Amino acid sequence: MKSMNRGIPLAIVLVAGLATASFAEAAAARADRKTTALTHAELFQLYGQKSWIWKEGAGYFSVQARRFTAWSKENGKPSYGVGRWFITGPGKLCFRADWHAKDGSAPATTCFSHRKRAGVIYQRREPDGAWYVFKNAQVRPDDEFVKLRRGNYVGARLNRIEARLGGEE
Repeated sequence: MKSMNRGIPLAIVLVAGLATASFAEAAAARADRKTTALTHAELFQLYGQKSWIWKEGAGYFSVQARRFTAWSKENGKPSYGVGRWFITGPGKLCFRADWHAKDGSAPATTCFSHRKRAGVIYQRREPDGAWYVFKNAQVRPDDEFVKLRRGNYVGARLNRIEARLGGEE
């Protein structure tokens, strides 16, 4: 049998590697069991009547008819979205909107899952985003949660973009 450094047979190294991967997977599964999904009420309280300020835009989660509105200036191109936000199951919030830009419009749905443990809220973008801390038990200035602000920080900017795009279409 071929050996690696220090005379350790390759087969043992491979088995040890598989065991390490199994231990890591088991640890991740245990951590997942220790968290619980946010309830419908918790998600509603977290997002309702708040604007989520993004790097190049914002989205507003109105509780009236669960209306979702947003604007973006990603890559310098203004656009706006109008639609609904909804909770699809334990811990999962989605928003669906028709996005309008200079070159047309298209529907888009975006979903995020939320879990909690010991006062910490974790979030990930669905379907395959990585989990990250959304809100620490002691809120930190760099928590994504800090970007949720009570009130509508979307409407005025959305109206300006809509008027501008309406004149160009």
